Amino acid sequence: MPIFTVLGAGAMGSALCKPLIESGWEVHLWGTWLDDHLLDAIEAGRPHPRINVEAAPGIKTFRSDQLAEALEGADVVDIAVTSEGLPKVTEMALPHIGGVKALCLTSKGFWTDPDGRIRLLPEAIRTIAAGKGVDLPPLVAIGGPVKANECGAGEVTATIYASKDYPTAEGLARDVATDTYGVRPSDDETGVELCAALKNVFAIALGIADGLGESTGVPRHNLKAASFAQAIREMSLLVAEVGGDPDTPYGLAGVGDLEVTGLSGRNKVYGVRLGKGERPDEALAEMNRLEQTVEGYPAAPLAVKFAHQAGCGADDLPLLHTVARILAGGVDDVCGAVAAAVKPVKP
Repeated sequence: MPIFTVLGAGAMGSALCKPLIESGWEVHLWGTWLDDHLLDAIEAGRPHPRINVEAAPGIKTFRSDQLAEALEGADVVDIAVTSEGLPKVTEMALPHIGGVKALCLTSKGFWTDPDGRIRLLPEAIRTIAAGKGVDLPPLVAIGGPVKANECGAGEVTATIYASKDYPTAEGLARDVATDTYGVRPSDDETGVELCAALKNVFAIALGIADGLGESTGVPRHNLKAASFAQAIREMSLLVAEVGGDPDTPYGLAGVGDLEVTGLSGRNKVYGVRLGKGERPDEALAEMNRLEQTVEGYPAAPLAVKFAHQAGCGADDLPLLHTVARILAGGVDDVCGAVAAAVKPVKP
């Protein structure tokens, strides 16, 4: 039986174990030094604290000091920690991945390299590995509209596996698919990764529209729809500027992922708080207290810098820049600012 090791016992890492078990893999789930209480729940047969779903039976769990054991004999490894934790976990894992056939990535966000440039996370892994003199297997970016609780419960889920080594993505997609977990392979690693990072930022804008509606009793569906359309337009523009496929945002990686995140994801929930009038720092503190990671918060300023590197400014990406200004505390009327960013220009 092939071994698939997942690094990170949070919501998405634990949820991914369900289709992996069902598709015939031996699954090792390693928890970081922050995940002991999550592993406690899994081992006791209780629902996972972050998704309220019991883990798939048969998972072999490993604590933070058992990384080598978790990776022993692994055929495929997935990194499923936060973007902030990715560099450290990557460095820890590199000495133990010599026989791995593919290295997957469900972590999403940006990374600042030693020269101060903003990179996508696959480039972070490649740079760290090169610095350690480690040859990497093909990287596979896992993206698309996947809510962890639904995936973990075995509900119908469509996802996308992207790699510069397309045969690896295609083969892995075939080997992990189940009757309810459908996988579309792609060769656009850049587009899938950038959409995954940006949708967390744009979902905050969608949440702001919902928060305004909840606080006033008057739905703002038009504002939310306009924000959605503008977000996809900006994703496509930036993906094309950095060498990705401009059509990728119009599929599972962009439209699909933003749709599901904008309905009930953590970034959307954070945006709702802002739309109701909470200050960005206060709302973030409460989300952190509830163990609800808001990846869009640290991603927003990095996304702006990433876009600037690609030659895209505020006139090109008004919604992205607006969300970043809001999160920096520089906007009093957050709803008005979002509305201005998505308002059509007169012909």
